[in-house]
Amino acid sequence: MSRWRTALERAFEAQTVAVVGDKMMNGFLWLRALQNFSGKLYSVQIDPNEIPAIEALGVLNVLSLDAIPEPIDYVIVAVPRTVAPRVVADCGRLHVGAAMLFTAGFSETGDPEGLRLEQEIGRIAAQNGLLIVGPNCMGLANPSRGLCNFPGQNTGAAAAGPCGFFGQSGTHTITSILRAPVEGVGISKAVSFGNAIVADAVDYLDYLAHDDETKVIAGYVEGVRRGREFFETLRATTPHKPVVLWKGGLTEAGQRAIFSHTAALATPEAVWTGMLRQAGAIGVDSQDELFDVTRVLLADMPAQGIGAGLIAMTGGPSVALTDAFCRAGLRVPLLSDESYKTLSEFFQVVGGSFRNPLDAGGTIAMGLRSDNLGRLLDVLNTDTAIDLVTVDLGLGLAIDRWLEYPQLAAALTDILEDYSRRRIKPLSVIADAPQRPVESARLRDDLRRRGVLTFASAPRAARALRLTTDYYTWRHEAAGL
Repeated sequence: MSRWRTALERAFEAQTVAVVGDKMMNGFLWLRALQNFSGKLYSVQIDPNEIPAIEALGVLNVLSLDAIPEPIDYVIVAVPRTVAPRVVADCGRLHVGAAMLFTAGFSETGDPEGLRLEQEIGRIAAQNGLLIVGPNCMGLANPSRGLCNFPGQNTGAAAAGPCGFFGQSGTHTITSILRAPVEGVGISKAVSFGNAIVADAVDYLDYLAHDDETKVIAGYVEGVRRGREFFETLRATTPHKPVVLWKGGLTEAGQRAIFSHTAALATPEAVWTGMLRQAGAIGVDSQDELFDVTRVLLADMPAQGIGAGLIAMTGGPSVALTDAFCRAGLRVPLLSDESYKTLSEFFQVVGGSFRNPLDAGGTIAMGLRSDNLGRLLDVLNTDTAIDLVTVDLGLGLAIDRWLEYPQLAAALTDILEDYSRRRIKPLSVIADAPQRPVESARLRDDLRRRGVLTFASAPRAARALRLTTDYYTWRHEAAGL
């Protein structure tokens, strides 16, 4: 158990937050980020030139942390690095729940003075049993309470959800929180932890593993200091909650970059990959992949194998779809004789093929025969060689027609929604017209709101489906089933 679990709970569920040193030059970043915070918010600023603007934001400014009458659950420190130790000492003396240091310029710079100040902060924190988040980070976020670590993040119950995120990069953490609603992913809790001089990745993983609101854990890490403890915590978590990890700095040049970013130590790629495999975690290579995999996990429709039934609207895309799935390690098997018999009763073979993939453009007729989509899905559902189903809607050709006749698209999406709700076999949909990116995104948003698992490309769909299928297979075997 991480020693910081109770302190993190207090900070994430903060009733009182203080922001020390926020200034107009930075656009009052933190005070604006916390404009929807549901608890009490204080500014601590001694510069008389800043105070009128702070009060104009509707925030009460005080001259010291001592002037705040309530117990302080979370302090955001945005002061010059030379001042930071004094603020941390005040936080320790006042028994603050946690202090987050936005302040940078410490060990990540390689500067002896920065290293000395970081060590001093760590010593003060240890003497007082104080949780430090960071330094050189963006800190905590809890959308349900309006506790944000950047302006513009969604807040309230509608923004909350079952995905917890921990990130060593402030930018990756912020953009993940901002992107989550677009991806149909709700955030339970999130943290950017930077240099991690007190609490490290393992502490945040441990907290999210025990957080009832978190069902899937995603993270971006650059280096892990307590490697054995991280591995053991990861291995204890994955049988109950899936963990998706994006590792930065696996290349030689990337390893140099991470040290100057967060002073993290490099981990050889083979060691990292082997550790994930043994622990049952899912490794991804990008933010796109992290969200793709997370959405599959949140859909909670594990496939029972790797046999894919594919539907495309024309020949070329059906070939590309097949190649993408096979390259990802999925199978595209022939169907049963019974399936082919059923398909022959209605499938339009002129300009199409029903072997698998099903080249079904003529059969569905760009939406004019939407009922046939349901029939195709039923065939794939009953075929024992098929474990998961993917439909490429062929938007490159169809989108202009669907924009002109929206009832065609509505009929198809109704069928896809119904199939997804029945949870027969895992269904995913590829919807992208490169020449109509805005319209494509709107259609994907509509499908996601309806509960349909949707991707922007065949390779992304195939990769996410294979990674998650491997995870569920591992979990099934780990449970001895």
